Amino acid sequence: MNHHHEPGESRSNVFGGNSNWRGPIWMPINNMIIQSLRKYYKFYGPTYQYEFPTGSGNKLNLKQIGNELTKRLTKLFEPNADGKFQYHADDPDKKFTKDEHFKNLHLFYEFFDGDTGKGLGASHQTGWTALIANLIMEMDED
Repeated sequence: MNHHHEPGESRSNVFGGNSNWRGPIWMPINNMIIQSLRKYYKFYGPTYQYEFPTGSGNKLNLKQIGNELTKRLTKLFEPNADGKFQYHADDPDKKFTKDEHFKNLHLFYEFFDGDTGKGLGASHQTGWTALIANLIMEMDED
């Protein structure tokens, strides 16, 4: 079987196509992972450390790793070098990147491309993608 990286939309209909694959940046799963790291930190404490990112030689405790993952997710909602939000930086209509009424409004996409951060699926998933607000509020620096 030939496996390939699928950073966003599914290329296969094996499991119903795009209706079941929600990409690597799907806020509910990322939220659960980060919350779990924070809870394990409370048990294991600051001396229990892992290399993060893998291969870097940099050791962080579980809370620090959770905070770093939160920062990565937050970048989706911050302006990039061009002043555009990463999730619609390549907006073909330019409605969300040029129009003064829309360019500073956030869309809460269903999931995001793991390589580019492009917003995918429905753009109104405020029920679960808005979890980013909780992750930010719960983040504290060491």
